[in-house]
Amino acid sequence: MTVLQVNEMAKSKFDNRDEWLFSGITAEIRPEDRIVLLGGSGQGKSTLLRILSLLEPLDKGAIRLDGQPSTEFKPQSWRKRVTYVAQKPVMRSGTVAYNLRTVSELHNKPFEEELARRYMQAVGLGQMDWDKQAADLSGGEQQRLALVRSLLLRPELLLLDEITSSLDPGSKRAVEKLLMEWVSERADESERAYLWITHDLDQARLISNQVWFMAEGSLLERNDTEVFFVNPATESARLFIRGLQEARGEKQ
Repeated sequence: MTVLQVNEMAKSKFDNRDEWLFSGITAEIRPEDRIVLLGGSGQGKSTLLRILSLLEPLDKGAIRLDGQPSTEFKPQSWRKRVTYVAQKPVMRSGTVAYNLRTVSELHNKPFEEELARRYMQAVGLGQMDWDKQAADLSGGEQQRLALVRSLLLRPELLLLDEITSSLDPGSKRAVEKLLMEWVSERADESERAYLWITHDLDQARLISNQVWFMAEGSLLERNDTEVFFVNPATESARLFIRGLQEARGEKQ
């Protein structure tokens, strides 16, 4: 059983439509997959996530959700099930409560306040004043609020774009714990998975059971997490891991 299937997907470069940013991407995401997407800058990782959420068009190939092609869905309906959470969240003008209620307003459904409070508590925002203006929150608070807002959609697949980049270590661990538990939770009997971009190797090892590695204009590797880190199949992956390890060592 698969949640999402990608077949021969390709995207042209923004500044040169005659060249591919990436091409030939074929993969599938299954229930309970916790996938980390790794790769150097400029490989198109964020673009890939935005295409999967139908926020950008693909130039070639096809995407299927539960076996149905993306062309058969209205974008709003698709994004409710395949939800993109950006690194720099966009806050709606208004209060924290107003932002949390966005989901129920857009989809004409009752606001799940109890679930919202549970998620806010889980990400370390349990004591936040819901009457506070969202624009006045810190970057890390906005990241966590945006995540909770997305979780209230009850998606099947979360596409996470460096969503802990502005968080302190404690808040970061809280988000990781929540999302790993969310994948395996069966409270609403839905199948769940996530695809998560990160440049933190420790985080990548912790939160994933599978690694996708983008390089050379393609999805160069797809493997179990431990296999990827212990014995990457390509020289590009070995150099990438070594580079991140050396950069981390310099900071220490």
